[in-house]
Amino acid sequence: MNGSPDLSTGTDGPHWPEIRAWLQANPQILLDDRSLLEEIGLKPHGRNVVEFGRAALTRLEAAAEREADARKRIEAVARANFAAQTQTHVAALDLLEARNPSDLARRLDAVAQGRFGLAGAVIALEKPGGIPFGWRGLDSGGVDGLLGEHGLAWLGANFDGLDLFASAANEVRSVALIRMSPQFPGTGTPTRPALCAFGSAEDDGFTPEMGCELVAFIARVVERTAERWPILN
Repeated sequence: MNGSPDLSTGTDGPHWPEIRAWLQANPQILLDDRSLLEEIGLKPHGRNVVEFGRAALTRLEAAAEREADARKRIEAVARANFAAQTQTHVAALDLLEARNPSDLARRLDAVAQGRFGLAGAVIALEKPGGIPFGWRGLDSGGVDGLLGEHGLAWLGANFDGLDLFASAANEVRSVALIRMSPQFPGTGTPTRPALCAFGSAEDDGFTPEMGCELVAFIARVVERTAERWPILN
């Protein structure tokens, strides 16, 4: 019969407890048998010292591989974060160079597509009052209707009735909506409800589990930049 004998059972030959006890009583015989030690993957180094060569090396290699994989993942995340921060800073500079409200809307859409790979981005402003060319108009209470009375942001799948992305609407699969409250000069109303809307062509481009720090920062830049100019009726 093939296979290794079971030394713990049976009646033929010595049992493992007897072998173990004998080895404990005569350890030097095993230590002196270098060929046997090498056959079972152990390497002696002087008296009473045995190197667990192959077994130990295998464990060390596995641990090193796990650490290398973890380090690569951390480095990849760090590179992605750094790239996103760099693009965000450059995008902010692009927006700050806007010359009027319409130019601001154009630059926001270009930044969203060119620097962040989105399907588009728009500025929406509640009525009554003038709506700059290139912005979208919302009925009174429209921002609260989309974000909730006290909601600051909403991320998730695109939905019927949003109607903000015009010609790009068919491409948008998920959206990020960020509340704004710009205060325009020369008006009696201290602020007007508004929002920045970002659209992604990917279903998971924006999800409720995501943080919105990046798009919220861009929205704050848009909000402060828009406050440079009065909105004409």
